[in-house]
Amino acid sequence: MNYLKLIGLTTLCLCLTVGCGGSAGSDQPDLGSVTGVVTMDGEPLSNVSVTFTPTEGRPSNGVTDETGKYVLGYLRDTQGAVIGTHQVSITTPQDAPTPPGQKYKDPIPAKYNTETTLTEEVKAGDNTIDFKLESK
Repeated sequence: MNYLKLIGLTTLCLCLTVGCGGSAGSDQPDLGSVTGVVTMDGEPLSNVSVTFTPTEGRPSNGVTDETGKYVLGYLRDTQGAVIGTHQVSITTPQDAPTPPGQKYKDPIPAKYNTETTLTEEVKAGDNTIDFKLESK
């Protein structure tokens, strides 16, 4: 009988340890909040994807609203981006399928997405990072 109590007590302790292991984001890196506005030739770009990819770790992304404003999200309901240097890409989501034999061409120049030259530094706290893109 003592053997069964020992197994029950051990199981209870394991369950409590797993259940009380802290929040799901406890091993989450330090983040800085990032917001900004994306424009092309002085006009706000709406419904474009902004992705910050750190040298190490998970990327953060956001989508611009009708005024070109974006807010980066890290994971689920957590906003922000990993502190440090990021490569940034800005792309237009592809709404319709590309016809067979054709390749999708983003209206945003490749130097801002597939061949991005954009880099930004995210610091602790609030970061406002605007992008003033040019179509040429």
